[in-house]
Amino acid sequence: MATRNPGIPLDLGWVERSRVNLPAVQRRAATHKTRRSIKKEWQAAWLLRAVTCIDLTTLDGDDTPSKVDRLCHKARTPVRQDLVTQLGMESVPLSVGAVCVYSERVPDAVKSMEELKCSVPIASVAAGFPAGQTPLEQRIEEIRKAVSYGATEIDIVISRTLVLVGDWKGLYDEVRACREACGDAHLKTILGTGHLGTLTNVYKASLVCMMAGSDFIKTSTGKEAVNATFPVAFTMVRAIREYYQQTGIKIGFKPAGGIRTAKDALSWLALMKEELGDEWTQPNLFRIGASSLLGDIERQLFHHVTGRYAAIHQMPMS
Repeated sequence: MATRNPGIPLDLGWVERSRVNLPAVQRRAATHKTRRSIKKEWQAAWLLRAVTCIDLTTLDGDDTPSKVDRLCHKARTPVRQDLVTQLGMESVPLSVGAVCVYSERVPDAVKSMEELKCSVPIASVAAGFPAGQTPLEQRIEEIRKAVSYGATEIDIVISRTLVLVGDWKGLYDEVRACREACGDAHLKTILGTGHLGTLTNVYKASLVCMMAGSDFIKTSTGKEAVNATFPVAFTMVRAIREYYQQTGIKIGFKPAGGIRTAKDALSWLALMKEELGDEWTQPNLFRIGASSLLGDIERQLFHHVTGRYAAIHQMPMS
């Protein structure tokens, strides 16, 4: 992870004067995926970069210790070793960015990682995920519990109500309290952009969460009807750019929800490189929240190496 964001005092003037040019953002987003894609060995290299940025996730009601253990094994060895060898990358450490589970499954992940002697970070969703409609005291306690279990990254979800009514001071105080509850764990703040109404609200919420000390801002929980979209992404990464220009503090970005194919991953990496630079294509400043993406990336790497596509059952659990 990048250096912690200490946050800054809430600047309501900065927040209130922020506006998003909707037609311009929509035009930019519409042209992004139509650009010529990279091919051959360059594509394979960028797909390996994408693997290192994945938060490998399971957030289901039927999560069990054995399911989490399988996830941790996959996190340590995300791509079949024979493919890694044929790509000439056997000497380069390769793992995902983190595993992401519910707080009650964090002890299972810690146990598995210790047995594997693996240092992949363990992220936990908390703070009333996914709706954020529980009392703040309860959400704070959930964060503390996840950290005490061993989580090193915390993905919280904001109260979207505060954004919709324009209570920026309330949002700042809420995220600040969550930041303090995290202690040494990094804070990733989920905006739930599909519920925020306008891109201007998305931009303002991004600024407030960064001011309050978020180390990452994240599009969505993956549970909304509308999750990670390019108009939202351009809005959020430009808020990150403005915050960096004004404060010198680098904030990470995490899209989540609906990112399922290798082509999707390449488009997101290209967006980050074009808008923020190569540094924001590294796992300390960019993550992709996904549960099925890794399987498709591995199939594409298989095709690059062998010239044919593998059936999904030929890939280890992803």
